[in-house]
Formats: sequence, structure tokens, C-alpha cells
Amino acid sequence: MCLYTIFNTISSNELHICVCPSVCSLCKRCDNIPDKYGEKITLQQHKLTVHYFCLLMSSGICQRGEEDEDVHGFLVDDIKKEIRRSSRLRCMYCKKIGASVGCSIKRCRQMVHMPCGLEQEFIFQFTDLFPSFCKKHAPSQSWVSSPSLPLSCSVCLEPIEPVLSYNVLKCPVCHGSWFHRNCVQRYAHSAAMFFFKCTLCNNKDQFQQEMLRMGIYIPERDAAWELEENAFGDLLQVYQHCDAVKCHSHRGRKYSSQSGYFEIVRCKLCGSRGTHRKCSNLKLYESDWICADCKAAVEGKSELSELLFQICLCRIILKLHAWIVFLPQSQSLWLYSRQCVPATSPEVLMDLACQISQQQSTEVLVEDDEGVLEAALQALRQSDFNPFCTLSVKFSKDKLNNNIRNQRRFLRRLVSKLLMSEIFEGPDGTKNLALNSKALRDDLYFEVGSLLALSLVHGGPPLGFFSPALYRSLFNYPTNYRPTLQDLGDTAFAHKIRQVKANSMKELRCAMQSASQYLEAAGCWRKISKLSEKDVLVEDVLNFYLIIRLQLPLQRFREGLRTLGLFEQVQMCTEAFHSVFCGPVERLTAESVMELFTVQFSEEKEQQEKESTTLNFWKKYLHECDEGRCAASFEDLLTFATATDLVPSIGFHPTPSISFFSSSDPSCAFPQSHCDANHLILPILPSYELFKKHLDYTLLFFNLTHVNII
Repeated sequence: MCLYTIFNTISSNELHICVCPSVCSLCKRCDNIPDKYGEKITLQQHKLTVHYFCLLMSSGICQRGEEDEDVHGFLVDDIKKEIRRSSRLRCMYCKKIGASVGCSIKRCRQMVHMPCGLEQEFIFQFTDLFPSFCKKHAPSQSWVSSPSLPLSCSVCLEPIEPVLSYNVLKCPVCHGSWFHRNCVQRYAHSAAMFFFKCTLCNNKDQFQQEMLRMGIYIPERDAAWELEENAFGDLLQVYQHCDAVKCHSHRGRKYSSQSGYFEIVRCKLCGSRGTHRKCSNLKLYESDWICADCKAAVEGKSELSELLFQICLCRIILKLHAWIVFLPQSQSLWLYSRQCVPATSPEVLMDLACQISQQQSTEVLVEDDEGVLEAALQALRQSDFNPFCTLSVKFSKDKLNNNIRNQRRFLRRLVSKLLMSEIFEGPDGTKNLALNSKALRDDLYFEVGSLLALSLVHGGPPLGFFSPALYRSLFNYPTNYRPTLQDLGDTAFAHKIRQVKANSMKELRCAMQSASQYLEAAGCWRKISKLSEKDVLVEDVLNFYLIIRLQLPLQRFREGLRTLGLFEQVQMCTEAFHSVFCGPVERLTAESVMELFTVQFSEEKEQQEKESTTLNFWKKYLHECDEGRCAASFEDLLTFATATDLVPSIGFHPTPSISFFSSSDPSCAFPQSHCDANHLILPILPSYELFKKHLDYTLLFFNLTHVNII
């Protein structure tokens, strides 16, 4: 019977019943690959089959039921509505209808089936709101140093190209463990949440967080080998077979008595060969026996000797690897941290700055200081923007257009503008992220994070305005920090919550009633029977307000900070970068300014004596400036010499220096500077009074005639 005849003999209803249960109603595929598409679930009574991941990632459905209701909390009616909704949408990859998954970036219109998304390098994050990102907007990993050879996947041990991409991932902690995406996904599906960790450094928390960010699904269950019944039963069995040339046992080679001549003794080296005592002429008390293969290998009389050596070596390596993997995390990391010296933030930023190309540049055109942020965003939003290019900044009203001076002025003003951005709230010096729907829609959180990373790596000033709560939310440092009421600043919400810190139950109930709207929104409205419960209540509210409700803004802000690899490096040196982000920015003093500059003396001794006198004038001037007895400030002095009033987070390169010059007419000898080289040239003058007068005049005149960047 031909195929055409067979299909014609089946009614339409029978064909529906035969085909539909095996095909996912959302993606229209029949594949059953749990670690790729999730569990394939069929509800026979509803004639409905879906992949679990297709449900999780669908843009128009949410779990409204209990976990054990219908399909893991997804109600059948909701699933059918989602199927009808997606039936009107066409997949941008296969061009077929039923595209239920869309990119989470609002302005992006990419729609796909979930399996098509995997083939198009979509990243599906199995956490929080289960967002999806197309290839253009997908998160990525960064790498700074060259990975050490040999390079192989830490799961399959096959060679791996050391180029981070959709299909190649790495550990964010040790940077030495690299994976194929498919390999690490299979590893995660097998090990699950309780055993899934880096195979090299044993880190679990940061590794899992990074893998979730990069679209790896980690089941919330025990490891697969723990769920398999009698999985380790074979380990309880020992070798029971007599391998002697001639066996004397009447009961066969597999028979072993409890003791005596017919007890099977195993080879003490390999354990995979055995003999009855009688069959190898062993005495009753003898239990040490070596099989012929091992004896030849040990004595070097067979080809097995080299093989045995290789096997033993492999066993040692595997045991060492297992020892490292299953060590407590603190001890395992010690093996690697011994070789690492904690880096300072300028050293890390300088390492990141080595990525910037001096041959290529990105032009940033700025009208004036007020237009700095708009110019920065315009440059960032260009399709060909490359963060690895040098910034070439031009101010339209500046005729000199010195690039070093313009860049430092631009970055200084940019940080000041970002500080006042709509995505931040709170008092000066302790800003938190604000929840702003327009900023989320415009992806401003990502853009501000990216601009802050660009500023720090390109030589901008320290930020110094993050609150400890914000730094803790981003980088998990300090690990024992808990949000406090001070983190809320002076807001109406903060005032309401402060009232909850009442001294009596009556005051507490009144305060809770007054703040009922806030408490209900935070999911913290509950009955309080003891006054001591107020502290836990306040802590829950703070966690919701500062962390939980800001998960999506925090995620996009982190993605922005990953520009040029900054975020990963800060994670490795969180203590060193704390002062860069949280401040306060260190105030300039006479001693700190003197330490900044190196002195270049002449070779002639007579000239050196005059220069030493001038250097003493310089030190005296700094001390008087510290005491407020000079017309100019340290900031004026630093701006004149280096074109910035703050020491950049990356430090000065080259190091600021001082040299001296003589003039035939001391009345016309004024200080000079070359900000490109961070170089200050001081005149040799006969008296301190004249030196101070000329230096004050130069700094004030410079401050008036050049654009004030403060």
C-alpha cells in the first residue's frame, strides 16, 4: 500500500490525535531534548503538548497556578490563549507563524520560536522574569589577558578556541575554565543547582550567577546521579573470578569460599584479576598476589609497562582534579590565590586601558559643558561605535582643541552629569538606582553603566557617589552588608518607614497603617504581635525597595558596566574598587600634591642649588595653600598642570613632573605647563614673595581664560 493511500485511510480526527500529542503546540517541533527545550509535557485530556522552556520564555504568559497545577503552574486556559496570541506572529528565522518569544528590549521587534531562538543565538535567562535577548542585545563576556595553554573544554576535554562567543563560555572567577555552551548545559542539567560549580576553581555562587546570565538552565533539584535508584550498586561488587591457567575448583571459576584454598584472592595492583589459592599454589596465610600482566609491567618485561605507567599517571591527575573540585571553596581558591597578588584599582584600569587602540578614534562633538551627556549618548548610540577606540573630543567653542585637555574636561563633566541622571536617586555621595519606566524602555540603565565604564578606563575621575547598598547589589561586597534606613536618603518613603521604628505597639500599628500602601506594594504587609518584629519588617522592606524591585535595572546596569571588561575585573578586586565607586573622593592636601610630582633637577651643581631653593618655595606655597592663605586652590594648580582637578582613577600617565627655568628678567618669569605631558615648569625667582605672587597670578589668570571644568 502506498504512503498516499495510508494517509487517506486515516480520518482527520484520527490524524489529529496521532500527531498533535507529539508536537509542541507552541514551537511546532516534536523533539524531546530536556536539557535543550525542557521537559516535554503532554496533557492527554486537553490534547495539548508543550516544551517547558517554550512556556517559560513565551512573552504573553505567566504562572498563575500552584506549582503542581496543570503544567508546573501554567494554567491550560492561559496556555491556549498564548497559543492563539502567537498564532498571529511570524518567526523572523523560519518565517512560520507561532513565534511566542520576543526580545526583552522594548524597542527590539525580534520574534522567534524558542528552538529557533537557540539556533539564532538568542540568550534565554532562566531567572527573575525569564527575559530573552536577541543576538544584537544579548549579554556577553569579556576577557583581558591571554588564556594559558593548553586550551580545552573543561567538560569534554576537547580542544577549544580561546575566543569568547555564544558557543564558548568561561568561568568569571578563575578565567581558566572554558566550556562549550552545549557541554556546560549538559553539565548543569546533570549536576543541577546543588553540585553545579566551576570544575577548576570550585566557585559556585558567582559561577552559577554568570551561567544563568549567559543563558544556561540550572535545574532546582538534586544531581541526576543522586536521583537514580541504586546508581552506585556496582561499586559494592568486587571481582570474583579465577583467572589461573588451570582452575582446580569443582564448582567453577566463579566460586569463592569464605576462607581456605578455594577463596579467590585478587591482584594487589590492579584488582581486576583473581585466582584461587589452590590454583596458584598460594599458602593459606598468603593474601598478596600479583597477576601475570602486572608482574610483567612492573618488571618492565612487557609492552604493558608503559601502558600501566600512563594509567597510573592518569589516575593521579584525576584524583588531584577531584581533590581540588571537592575541596571547600575557601581552600580550593587558596591554591590559585597563592600565585596572585591583590591588584590596586589603577593597575587593573591600566591593564584594561591596554585594549584601547591609539590608531583608531571615535569623534565626540560637544557644544558646551551642558551638552556633554547628550554628546556622549549620541556617540554611544552610533551603530559603528567601538569602545576600544581612543576618544577624540572637540568642543565647538574651544579654539585650541587640545585633545588631552578636552578629553579630561569631557570625562570630568560627564561623571557630574551622570551623577544627576534620572536613573539615580538619594543624597549626594550615596546614590541608589531609581526605578524609572522610561529609562527602562530607552535602555538608559545600560547606557549609563557603559558610559561610567568608558570614563574609568579612558582616564576619567573616580565616581565616588554609589551608596554601599548599590555597590553591594552590583558586586556582592562587603558580603556582610545589610541595607539601612540611611540608604533611602530623605524621601517620603524613607520618612514613612522610619516611623515603623516605633517604641510601642500602638505607635508601630499607627506607623504601619500610615505606610500600608508601601508595605502592601512590597509584599510586607502582615500582622505584628511583638515589638521586636519591627526590625525584620524594616529589613524586608529595605531589601524589596533597594534590591528586589530593581532586578531588571540592576541587570541592565551590570551589562553596561561590562564594557571593556570592567565589571569582571571589579568583581575580582571588589575591595580595591570600593573607594573608586563609593568614595568619598580623597581631598587634595599639601602632602598628596607633593607626592604626585617628581622633580627633575639640572646636571649643573650651581643650577641645582637655585632649583632646590625654588623647590622649597614650592613646598611652602603648598602648605600655605593647604591653610587657605593663597589666592588659588590645589584644584586650580592641578588643572593648570594636568588639565583635570581630580586625580584620575587610573592615575596620571605619564607621572606629573616639575622642572625649572631661569629668566634674565624675573618680573616677567611666570610658571608654565604642558598638560599633555603632565609637566609643570617653575621659574627660578630671588624671593618667595615674588614666587607666590607669580604663581597665584598664573593660576587665577588660567582659571579665568579657560573653561572651568569643575
